[in-house]
Amino acid sequence: MDVAFENLPFFDGLSKKTLKIIKPLFESCICHEGTIFEQGDPAIHLYFVTKGGVDILYKPYDAPAITITEVKKGGIFGWSAISDNTLYTSGAKCRVKCQAMRIQGSTLRKLCIQYPQTGEILLDRLAESVSTRWQDAHSQVRDILAQGISPRKESES
Repeated sequence: MDVAFENLPFFDGLSKKTLKIIKPLFESCICHEGTIFEQGDPAIHLYFVTKGGVDILYKPYDAPAITITEVKKGGIFGWSAISDNTLYTSGAKCRVKCQAMRIQGSTLRKLCIQYPQTGEILLDRLAESVSTRWQDAHSQVRDILAQGISPRKESES
């Protein structure tokens, strides 16, 4: 693997034994400029950004897609692959080429069953990571909505 696996914040402090178990399950990948996956595509991989950044897009039913957050180096995207969703609930797009590591959601779920202690550590870290994103997404969506609201002058009758 080209990237120092242990240098990503997600893996900080994990034991050598834990790293030895999980490292072979990841693969390096290049995400070229453009769409990585679209909202509604089959949810297969969970991604860890190792270089560059990825925009996460949400497409409401009756409006154009909006960028809800940017995932930077050390960040994670593709959560649907490890949840009960079979489809991605948002899209992912690169403005420029970036690098990532990815793991199949099914592989991560099997790991959690086979190695419950390791699984517990990884799931806690994933939960911590996504809860931060929700806070960021909330403030970004709030800002977008606020831009559409401006004081109107009352027209005279």
